[in-house]
Parts: sequence; structure tokens; C-alpha cells
Amino acid sequence: MSQSAFEVSYPEKAQSCVVFASPHSGRAYPWSLLRASVLDELAIRSSEDAFVDQLFDCAPQFGAPFLKAGAPRAFVDLNRSCDELDPALIEGVRRRGHNPRVASGLGVIPRVVANGRAIYRGKISLLEAKRRLDEYWHPYHDMLQGLLDRAVHHHGQAVLIDCHSMPHEAVQGIARTGARRPEIVLGDRFGAAAAGDVVDRIETAFAAAGFVVTRNAPFAGAYVAQAYGRPTRGQHAVQVEIDRAIYMDEALIRPSAQFEDVQRTLKGVIAEIAQIGQERMPLAAE
Repeated sequence: MSQSAFEVSYPEKAQSCVVFASPHSGRAYPWSLLRASVLDELAIRSSEDAFVDQLFDCAPQFGAPFLKAGAPRAFVDLNRSCDELDPALIEGVRRRGHNPRVASGLGVIPRVVANGRAIYRGKISLLEAKRRLDEYWHPYHDMLQGLLDRAVHHHGQAVLIDCHSMPHEAVQGIARTGARRPEIVLGDRFGAAAAGDVVDRIETAFAAAGFVVTRNAPFAGAYVAQAYGRPTRGQHAVQVEIDRAIYMDEALIRPSAQFEDVQRTLKGVIAEIAQIGQERMPLAAE
């Protein structure tokens, strides 16, 4: 297993049924990728959920583990199924029906970054694609499912908070005239990935902190929400998208002057979310 497949920050005491994860904030760019890419070191980061791992890194303080990807999204996309292979990028892969993500170049091994900019000059080998899946994709997802299984075992349920960021342009056109644009988009696949009371609790936590929150538009949740959201089995998954413009300079991929304020505000939100399910736990004897 690659040393940079993932990192887990564990709480001193696992008090929460909530698991936080950030599959797109990895920034350990392999030299082999940078050498093979036609993009410079800034452009290749444009689809990265930059600094999301820092925004949520306080989760263990509130009894919840935090799983962070090591590999960047441009190298392997952990929010895609491992069989979403792109025949336009990977030698020897046959087209199997129409998959809009793969067709747009955003399969599990991406062909493009933000704004459709190509990563490579040509194709990569199927052997290289499988190596990335074996060394990065599978270890990350094995660990994620293990953390959720542990939460269910100890707390009777698990709530996955799948942490992402979104380009500001993604929310520019969805606000009503005169209304503030959404800063947080919660994706529960229209109720299929998480129970309504769980999503209500998460939405309330963000809204009470002053964030403008909406659900499922323009992002309803991708592979992780679909694969891990099993509310009838007590396993819930909610994708959280944060507008990058509120905490970073998108063009330069740097934290903005508002970063620490947003981080501080999110700390209270994370503390509240981590409380989900704890009120049902039996009290310890005095």
C-alpha cells in the first residue's frame, strides 16, 4: 500500500457515530504525474478541494475520526467507482454504455481537470490505471468502510460526512433574484443516502452558524454518497460542498483573509454534527 494513500486522525475517545472524510483534498502529487502532464503545477490543482482537510481537521476533538486522502484528485478520483474507466484515456478499455462522468473526462482516473483542461498528451496504460486503484483507491475505501463499520458496532449507526468544496461559479446562477447564493450544498441523493432527520440536523447546524444552505442543487452526491448511504441499515452519507470563494483565492489556490474565520465558524458546526446520535447513548453510572 502506498504511504500516501490516506491519513486518519483518530479521536482520543470514539464518542461519535459520525465519520468525516475528505476524498479530494489530497495534494501529494507524484513526480510521475507532473512529468506526464501538460499542465503546470498550479493548473493541475484546479480540481483539488484545496484546504478542506484543514477546515475539518478539528473533528477528532469532538470524538469523530477524520479520513483524508493523500493522492490528489487529478491522479485518482476517490469519489468515483473503480470501474468508471475512461476509454479515451486508458489503453485497452472498452466503452461500456454511456456514463456522463466518464464521457466528460471525470472518471476514476481523470482525463481533465476543471474547465475541461486535458491532463495528459496521450493515453496511459491499463496497468498504470490498475496500479493507482490498487495502491490508492482500494486502501482508502477499505479504511472508510472499516470506520463506518466500527461506528455502527459501537453506536448502532454511522453518519458519513463527505467533505468537499465547489467552485464559486457552480452556485452563481441558482440563487433567486436578490437572495444570497448558497455557501453550503448538502447532497443526500434526494433522500436515498441519509434519513431526513439526520440531514435536518446537519442543515440546522450550518444554518445556525450563519451559512446559506441548500440541498441537492447543484450537487446531490456522487459515488461515495451512493455507495455508502444505506439509511435502512443505519448507515447514512451526506456530501457537504463548501463554496471555495468564502475561504480561498480560487485563482491562486491560497487561503484568503477569511480562511481562519470560516475555519473557526466551522468548528462549532462540526462540534454540533458530531453530537448526532449521542443523546440516545446510555448515561454512564456516576
